[in-house]
Amino acid sequence: MTTIAFIGLGNMGLPMSQNLLKAGFAVRGFDLSDSARAAFAGAGGQPFTSVAEAVADADAVITMLPNGAIVKDVYEGADGVFANAKAGALMIDSSTIDVATAREVCSAAVGKGFEMVDAPVSGGVGGAAAGTLAFMVGGTEAAFARAEPILQPMAGKIVHCGASGNGQAAKVCNNMLLAISMIGVSEAFNLGRALGLDDQVFFDVAANASGQCWSLTTYCPVPGPVPASPANRDYKPGFATALMLKDLKLAMQAVADTGANTPMGTRAAEIYTAMDGNGHGGVDFSGVIKHLTGEI
Repeated sequence: MTTIAFIGLGNMGLPMSQNLLKAGFAVRGFDLSDSARAAFAGAGGQPFTSVAEAVADADAVITMLPNGAIVKDVYEGADGVFANAKAGALMIDSSTIDVATAREVCSAAVGKGFEMVDAPVSGGVGGAAAGTLAFMVGGTEAAFARAEPILQPMAGKIVHCGASGNGQAAKVCNNMLLAISMIGVSEAFNLGRALGLDDQVFFDVAANASGQCWSLTTYCPVPGPVPASPANRDYKPGFATALMLKDLKLAMQAVADTGANTPMGTRAAEIYTAMDGNGHGGVDFSGVIKHLTGEI
């Protein structure tokens, strides 16, 4: 039986680890939170109080952590993964971090004799619970081949995006596009309202015309047309504005590093920065429609 160490048992990590347990893997877990470790134990996992203990006998290590600095410390620190994992263990980082750090940590892993992939996800807490996350994976073909069967119980879709760091690159580009499209859909609804156009009528037109996109037909920012969208729950996330802004900041860091021309992405980052700065970081990112009208 493959033994997996799962580091980071928060809103995403806990349900992901639970799906691994359901698939029959032996899962060892660590989180700084006592309650997270208790919930993990309640699901049948084996909790530990340090990274070093959790990874000691694991065949693979999965991390789901808040940012690149923490990822780097967890892997490279004296009490971290590299210093305590057994020889030949596979490393999978599913955190959403900057491309440069992902590539740096992977290079360090290879230098110590490990294989590693970056495997950020899309699908949110709901996808984590349902086991339908989309994984964007960067790394060698050999590392991907080892990682794929481990990711499968947590996934609806797994895409090998190329070399190390390309998973993070795909994630940051996708979410920049998502931010732009949600703002565009919101602006279209706002203009339609100003012109006397009913929301449902506009939805019925755009959903079957050239304006069709995921932000409209799956995650519609106005109440009514898509009952499952956060707009029908007073914009409770979902995917919070603060999390979208985190991804946009990573995109803007990549823009600065590469010199890519992204005027719409840059403007989207400015809009979500203002929304968060107004105290609405906990509102679903589709609530940007209300930010644009000054309602929040």
